Amino acid sequence: MYYKYIAIEGNIGAGKTTLAQLLSEVYNGRLILEEFHENPYLSMFYDNPEKFALQLETSFLLDRYKQLNSILSEPNIFKDFVIADYMLSKSLLFSKINLNTADFKLYSSFFDIIKKRLPMPEIVFYLHADTEQLKKNIQKRGRSYEQNINRHYLSKIEKIYFEYFKQNPHLKVVIIDVNGKDWISDMYAYESLLDVFEQEYKLGMNYITLQDEWS
Repeated sequence: MYYKYIAIEGNIGAGKTTLAQLLSEVYNGRLILEEFHENPYLSMFYDNPEKFALQLETSFLLDRYKQLNSILSEPNIFKDFVIADYMLSKSLLFSKINLNTADFKLYSSFFDIIKKRLPMPEIVFYLHADTEQLKKNIQKRGRSYEQNINRHYLSKIEKIYFEYFKQNPHLKVVIIDVNGKDWISDMYAYESLLDVFEQEYKLGMNYITLQDEWS
């Protein structure tokens, strides 16, 4: 592993947490998982987005900041590799989709203040899957409040991520196409995936397609 602090990103249902957990075991790294299940506004947001969007996004931002600050400010001499299943900028991207113009302007000012207090990941690995694959994954994991997420919303999320990556060419981003790749049970895809994390990458967006038994 060339990098000491990486983030796994992707759309809802892309497999971020599963991959982060796998990498933390393979590389004996410190794992930072988003604590979304503890957010009291999440299910309320899906029932009434307009009413609870600002509460949801603000609480997520504060929770992410507190978690990252707590872990990243205390070095662990036994584990010098850190992997998170989100980047802080995720808060800004989702808020841009979910908030109205006035609320987003206020929120983004608050976000800019908080962002300066935390180190950025050295590299972001983004799991790309089409909306059909995402819907299947969402249905399979069975969280009741997610079942009505529509394809249009998922498409908006992916679009905002790619816009962000293109607007920030100073970032290192690796786009991993996981469509139709069962890297959990397919050994070929699994080995191909692990090999992605043994490479060094240039600034900007780098594109990777996993190999599998049939490639």
